[in-house]
Amino acid sequence: MTSKFRYSLRWLLLFAFVVIAAAIVAVPVWLIQPFAAQSPRDIEIGYLLRSWSPLATIILAIAAGVTAVSIWQNSRRWFARAALFAPLALILVFTWFARQNHFEWMFNPLAQSRFAKVSETNFVDDTDMVLAVNINGDAVAFPVRQMAYHHVVQDVVGGTPITATY
Repeated sequence: MTSKFRYSLRWLLLFAFVVIAAAIVAVPVWLIQPFAAQSPRDIEIGYLLRSWSPLATIILAIAAGVTAVSIWQNSRRWFARAALFAPLALILVFTWFARQNHFEWMFNPLAQSRFAKVSETNFVDDTDMVLAVNINGDAVAFPVRQMAYHHVVQDVVGGTPITATY
């Protein structure tokens, strides 16, 4: 093997590490989408990758770092060395993202929720759909438009604790 071929192979290996890290992080995001049909197999694969992604991306980042050092040592040109920062930065982004719960970013709990009579609100129209709960003569309604974003609300209705989801 020529040194030029080994050098090119190292670059290819570095980019393969970045692509694998991207796939490990992106596939669960793509498979487990809100408001999209999902099969049990999709969810199983998504959660499997999601559970292994923190460790796998650390291993890939270390392997990419070792490969980058090898490329650096065998590079004579400054732009080849400077180009190493892009794939290393990308793999660090994927390593960070593997430790985030992006679902929490999409569905924020409603902070400091308060109940109000419909006649006292300006965000519920007469035509809006609501999730209604009536227990022991105590009735509440949760606007679907807000529930679609926040997904969960806890309340006590008619003396019974409930969790309403949408």
